Amino acid sequence: MADVFPATAPPLGPPDRQSAMRTAARLAESALAVEGVATGDREFRDWYAGRVRDDVAEVRRIALDRLSGWRAEPGTGNLVHDSGRFFSVEGLAAEDVDGGSPGWEQPVIRQPEIGILGLVAKEFGGVLHFLMQAKNEPGNHNGVQLSPTVQATRSNYSRVHRGASVPYVEFFQQAGRHHVLADSLQSEQGSWFVGKRNRNIVVEVGREVEVEAGESFRWLTLGQIHRLLAEDDVINMDARSVLACLPFGGAGEGAPASTAVLRSCVEETGALHPTGEILSWLAGLRAGSGLAVRRVPLDEVRGWKRTEECVAHEDGRFFRVIGVDVRAAGREVRQWTQPLIEPVAQGVVAFLVAEIGGVVHALVNARTQAGLIDKVELAPTVQCVPSNYPRAPYPPQLRFLDEVLEAPAERVRFDSRLSEEGGRFHHAVNRYLIVDWHGDHRIEDDTFRWVALHQLAGLLRHGHYLNIEARSLVACLHSLAGGTRATGTGEEVPAR
Repeated sequence: MADVFPATAPPLGPPDRQSAMRTAARLAESALAVEGVATGDREFRDWYAGRVRDDVAEVRRIALDRLSGWRAEPGTGNLVHDSGRFFSVEGLAAEDVDGGSPGWEQPVIRQPEIGILGLVAKEFGGVLHFLMQAKNEPGNHNGVQLSPTVQATRSNYSRVHRGASVPYVEFFQQAGRHHVLADSLQSEQGSWFVGKRNRNIVVEVGREVEVEAGESFRWLTLGQIHRLLAEDDVINMDARSVLACLPFGGAGEGAPASTAVLRSCVEETGALHPTGEILSWLAGLRAGSGLAVRRVPLDEVRGWKRTEECVAHEDGRFFRVIGVDVRAAGREVRQWTQPLIEPVAQGVVAFLVAEIGGVVHALVNARTQAGLIDKVELAPTVQCVPSNYPRAPYPPQLRFLDEVLEAPAERVRFDSRLSEEGGRFHHAVNRYLIVDWHGDHRIEDDTFRWVALHQLAGLLRHGHYLNIEARSLVACLHSLAGGTRATGTGEEVPAR
């Protein structure tokens, strides 16, 4: 019988497990490198201060009917762009067809395009560095923040705005030519977007990218980035999302494992619940969800009022849709107008964490959000704007809110105020917390489960398991790999 395979067939590559272990070890080494080879700390501070000083945007509120290039669609009142691209603001109606909870209506952003959130990685002096971009988004309340190498919608990088091209985007459009460290489609805020997804991708490059990058870019190790996460409003939401998707899980022999966080990234350390059980629990909740969502005209959204200035809830809660005029020096387009969503107050986003069997677990909440494609994703233990719930009792998903807000300082591992996406939201700031749980871990119910840190990393290799707020907190958890606790001032103290 003739050979089925030709003699010239390429040799088999290394086993996936071996490659994953090597990548995880390199990421751990980068996480422990708090002084960069490509960019030293003092150099970074001088550069960042310069970007904050020079990359200034003037953002002025304007009436919705004064938005240039935007119009209220006849018959619906939906805010749409003249090009038919970018995004639209319209109405959404949600109803529980099983009658388990009351329905509601609200404005929402519809953006069907899949954007790119991409990080370029490169090794300097044997240590992985990541190319971060200083970017001023119109909704950032403090101006410049660090974003991924590329943060762009399809309309942006295909230059619908007729502006300058997006630097480095070709590395993600042709990702197959490079070593891909992470690549998955992930959701954005299910309360403010409907069906929104971005490609979260990290590619490692070699000689095709030089050390010298553009003036808005600098190479940083994970350790440097993690330290900056401890400071208020330095690392933006999109960067946090991509960082969370890095494959920390699987670090084996030879990888540093000096802290509980690093040890808990090793799959062999075990977990309270097998991953298959977690997946089955989530699938059951998704299959059993009775939430039905339909589009409604923005002019007909019940409980909301529209004026020349904004669209707002009748009782002043939740958020407003506002218009802004933007003039910025460091963008592909220097001047534009657009709608933004403006929350009425600061939110709280928190994980309760516990070492169970010596492995760090986070208490996740399977949370239903109308704008998510699968309706249910794993969310933080607490995710809310407390002022939206002025009267007790809290709804079931907020059963741990007081536990988080009243935790003594010695139980708080991470505490920083971080912004959400400044390209669509105006001054949307949440207080991100990671708090030790010292009670009995048997506090689970139908919608709460303890999930090991390595399981969270495994789920993030795929899309639509962790929501954007949970991904931000995973990045914050990884930032504790050096064995410190972090506060929003940038102060780090040894962990217990």
